[in-house]
Amino acid sequence: MDRLKKFENLLVMAMADQKLSESETRFLREWALSRGLTDSQFAEAVQFALSHPGQLEIPQRRSERIEMLQDLIRTMAADGQLSEVEKRVFATAAAVMEISSEDVNRLIDQLLRKSEHAQ
Repeated sequence: MDRLKKFENLLVMAMADQKLSESETRFLREWALSRGLTDSQFAEAVQFALSHPGQLEIPQRRSERIEMLQDLIRTMAADGQLSEVEKRVFATAAAVMEISSEDVNRLIDQLLRKSEHAQ
């Protein structure tokens, strides 16, 4: 999956609760910059997210699916709040990607450990 499609997915997740916090915006901007997305690509992705609420593109390979779920978790956590709609979108995405709840819990635990070590 190309980086623009990944970014569109992250924006869809961030906007699932119909608001985009300053911390989510900062996280998304840093993600986009670190992957070399241009301002026009950023704007294109925002337009996609606005016009396709809740619609995520599912990567083909399992490794890309795991990476996407990790990025979705980071996006959901960026504002320090997990809304019910974000949780539903994430759970649906994980189910469609055929990622077990055990694997999802393991991903969350790994990300939490990384976050604790970074502090």
